[in-house]
Formats: sequence, C-alpha cells, structure tokens
Amino acid sequence: MLFLFLLAAVGGSLQAQRGWEAGGWLGGAFYLGDLNTNYDFSRPGMAGGLVARYNFNERLCFKASANVLQVSADDANSSNPFEQARNLSFQSNVVDGTFQFEFNFLPYRHGHEEHFFTPYLLAGFNVFRFNPKAEYEGELVELRPLGTEGQFRGEEYYSVSGGLAYGVGFKVDLSYEWSLNFELNARSLFTDYLDDVSTVYADKGDLEQLRGPLSVALSDRSLETAGSQIGREGTQRGNSNNNDTFITMGVSLVYYFGDIRCPEYGRR
Repeated sequence: MLFLFLLAAVGGSLQAQRGWEAGGWLGGAFYLGDLNTNYDFSRPGMAGGLVARYNFNERLCFKASANVLQVSADDANSSNPFEQARNLSFQSNVVDGTFQFEFNFLPYRHGHEEHFFTPYLLAGFNVFRFNPKAEYEGELVELRPLGTEGQFRGEEYYSVSGGLAYGVGFKVDLSYEWSLNFELNARSLFTDYLDDVSTVYADKGDLEQLRGPLSVALSDRSLETAGSQIGREGTQRGNSNNNDTFITMGVSLVYYFGDIRCPEYGRR
C-alpha cells in the first residue's frame, strides 16, 4: 500500500519541480539502550554530516547522508539502583550512512511565493560502524576485543550493522537556491551491542582464561562502587529483547542546483 502511495506521488505531478540539493548539517546525537533506560537526553554528543537530496516532485524526495556522531552513557547517571551498582559506561564514535525517502506534507517548490516551506516525514534505512570504549584507569579501552559477555575469539559482535531510519523535519527557503532543514532522525538498530551490553554476565574464570584480567575487570565494574561484584554467571547484565537506538537532531543548510534536466522550470 505504501509503495503504491509513493508511486502515485512520484507520477502525480508532471509539472512539479525536480532537481538535486546538497549541503551539510550540524547538531547533536542521543543514545537509548541498556545504559540509558531512563531516556535521559541531557548529555548529547556532537553530530554532523553531508546530505544530498533529489526532488522527484513537490511531495516526494530521496535523500542520502553521510554522518559522524558521538554517543555515550554512564550508569552513574541513572536513577535505577541496579544500574548504579552495575556501574558500566561506554562511548563510541559512529560513522553512519543513511538513505531515506521524504514525504512533504505541503507542496514544496524552491523560490515559490507560497509553497516555500513544509513539514515532512522520513523513512528508510542506515548502515553504520561503531567501536564502544570505556575509560579505565585513565585510559580509553576498546571493549569489543575483550569479549566482556563471554564471546569466544572470532565470535564477537560485528562492528558494522544497520537499522531502520525514520523521523520528522521542517524545511524552509531562505532564497531560491538556499534552504534550512530542521530534522529529528532516529535509527532503530539491528544490534544490541552499540554499548557493549546485551545479555548476561559470563563466568569470570572463563573470561580470565580466554581474554585476560582486563576483560574481567571491564565485564563487571560493580566492585568500584558497590564494594562487591554483582555479576554472577548467568545473571542479567543487559536486556537483549530491545536493540539499541540512536537519534540525531540538527539543522542543515542546503543548496538547490535547479532543474538541470528541465531548464524551463526557472526562477520565479
């Protein structure tokens, strides 16, 4: 049904404005997952990227973006007593490519006296690379190679994954060529390991034998705050029923190159 709707939107306006846009954006990024179950949005990471958009008509566009962002979380900021005792943390730089269709709620044409703004919806998918790290004894340590939940060597979670990308935005012309886009864009990921936390605590003896003492220390950090370790083998460390999410929010400045294919659609 959605495909038929989009097909009708593409073909429904022969006189609509077409053409490419490109620009850049800056904003913030937020993480939701096992280390942020309280939906705390008070500590955004930096985010930004490049965007390219093709306008099929007044209603439908396709957009590709290349993005970099920082996400992080710390159990010390949680209001949950278990999470405070668990005392895990992470940070990661993320390199992301997102591909989405946009649907404009209102007819939108660059430089038009009336149709120069619109709210819009976005839907598509993304591919991204991540590398969770934690600060330990004054240094940042990569967590994936440590197999903190008992993964065997060569069976660690993938550092490249994907997700469903969706959101809302608002675009408005500054001139015929330039426009501002305000956008909230979420990615529901196909992995639960953006934060290196997903399932249960592993046996510490096995961990030390397989990975060494550093893996043991970073798999269960409750001793640092609770005075004793809570991570008995098989007990909950994370929640594998819910994959992680990251959200970007930002403003982009975009340049419209005009309808190269149909030059008769000129400036108004």
